Amino acid sequence: MSHTMTPDDVFAPGSLLAEASARAGGLDDFGPGDFREALQVLERSLREEACLSAQGTALLREKLVAQLANRLVIEDHCKRHPEILQQPVDDPLVIVGLPRTGTTLLQRVLAVDPQFSKAQWWETRYPAPLPGEALEQPTERIGRARAEVAAMVEFVPQILAIHPLDAEQPDEEFMLMEHSFLCAMDSYVNVPAYTAWLDRQDQAQVYAYLKKMLQFLQWQQGRRGIAPGRRWLLKSPQHLHTLELLFKVFPRAQVILTHRDPGKTIPSLASFIHTLWQIYSDQADPAQVGEQWSTRMARALRHTMKVRDGMPAGAFLDVRFEDTVNDPLGVVERIYRFAGLALSPGVRESMNDWLARNGRDKRAAHHYDPASFGLDEARLQRDYGEYRARHLA
Repeated sequence: MSHTMTPDDVFAPGSLLAEASARAGGLDDFGPGDFREALQVLERSLREEACLSAQGTALLREKLVAQLANRLVIEDHCKRHPEILQQPVDDPLVIVGLPRTGTTLLQRVLAVDPQFSKAQWWETRYPAPLPGEALEQPTERIGRARAEVAAMVEFVPQILAIHPLDAEQPDEEFMLMEHSFLCAMDSYVNVPAYTAWLDRQDQAQVYAYLKKMLQFLQWQQGRRGIAPGRRWLLKSPQHLHTLELLFKVFPRAQVILTHRDPGKTIPSLASFIHTLWQIYSDQADPAQVGEQWSTRMARALRHTMKVRDGMPAGAFLDVRFEDTVNDPLGVVERIYRFAGLALSPGVRESMNDWLARNGRDKRAAHHYDPASFGLDEARLQRDYGEYRARHLA
């Protein structure tokens, strides 16, 4: 950050865009979308609501500039290589459910199979080559991602008990979706005004941009000699809010919906979000986290149930957390039947090996107190009674 910048200028959209352009060698086409308006709304929210620490301010500014620079590099590649936007990615298999419902376990065990295309954490964090880096040799991006994961684990050791972070394991496409700047910033910081604005926007553009980024990643993987899978394997709780848009942009998508009692998931999610807020603010209020996230996730689940009611039966498969934990390969077989894919004996064996090496018992337990987030049983029943009656009765 330059020394001439006042605290009020740190997140000024013009300053972020200019720095991104300088970093990307003077490129100036950021691509389509309402990201400029989003950055303006976000700037005010960060200034007036987020209570950022000095560390949080520096980290968040770097995150935004890096994402803007990625957009410049992606647009440039798409112009120079029109074949990128011809890459087929219209039928992903998408794992969708509340955090803490077994989504990561399912994604990673399925990702063992080479017939799925997937993005590793480093690819979602660094989807575009860095200056001077060859497309075929993303060593600098992988190195940076490894260092970042190591730093996060050192700064927030409890993060691994909550989410098994690994730069070179498949992970959520959430960080790709963030490049539209119309995405859940409240995962990191307290920005209720931005979130309320976001809820009024057309987020179809988030999915259109996600598709472009998946095409770009698939094209890069091809340049590195990785054959494309038959289908993309995606996973993000974020889709619960906007599931109809996922189907609009990926018309042949199929969704695996994961279920677990919200009494087990929502307080744990609140603890995770509170942990993230503490990276960016010294004043992260657990009660605010609990209130915002329980309200939002309850609304997202109601939305998903409604979207589902209007979709053909073959679009969804329900998976219970208890089954994922107790009989993961049985659940995998159900998913393959649902997706119309063959599970070869060799892949099945590799999945078995992966499960043996990566059981939940290999990680520390996650401890938290639901009361500190204001999430007592009465609150949970009020927010999630309808969902429980439908999926967990």
